[in-house]
Amino acid sequence: MRKLVLMLSAFAFVVVVVVQPAFAAMPGDKAVLVALDTWKEAMLKKDRAALEKIFHPDLSYGHSSAMVETKEQAIPHIVDSAGWEAIDFADTTVRLQGNVALVNGKTDMHQRNKDKATTISKLIVLTVWVKGPKGWQMIARQAVRRPDDAQVIAARAALAAGSGAKAPAAPAAPAK
Repeated sequence: MRKLVLMLSAFAFVVVVVVQPAFAAMPGDKAVLVALDTWKEAMLKKDRAALEKIFHPDLSYGHSSAMVETKEQAIPHIVDSAGWEAIDFADTTVRLQGNVALVNGKTDMHQRNKDKATTISKLIVLTVWVKGPKGWQMIARQAVRRPDDAQVIAARAALAAGSGAKAPAAPAAPAK
C-alpha cells in the first residue's frame, strides 16, 4: 500500500510540475488562432472596421502575385474587391516567440470574380502577429502558390509546350 501511495504521489507531482506548464502555452496559441479566425471573418464579410483592428499600422501584406501592400492599401483592396466565398485553413502551426507569433499553413482562397466562376488559389501562407495593447495584430503576411495550384500547373504546362519538353511533375508531398 505504501508503494502505491508513493507512486501516486510521484505521478501527481509529474502532472502538476511537468505536464501542466506544457498546457499553459496552449491558451497563447488559441488566442493567435482566434485572431486568425477574426481576420478570416473580416475578409469574408469585407469588414473595414474589423480589418482596421486586426491589421497592425506597420503591416506588410504580401500576395502570391508578388504585390506587397501597406495597411492603407490592403484594406481598400480587400473591401472593394468581389470578395471570397470561403477561406479554408489546413496544417496550421503557431510558434510563439514572446509577443510575436509565426503562423504557417495551407490556405485555400475561394475568390469571387465579377465575370467568371469562383477561382481557388491554393496557397502556403506565413503570417506574423504581434501582441500589443490592442491584442494580436497581423504585422506581416506572405503567400506563395502551392504546386497543386491551377496557375502553377498551367504555367508548367505552358513552359513545357513552349520548349517541346514534357512538363515537369509537381514535387512530391513531404512525408508527414
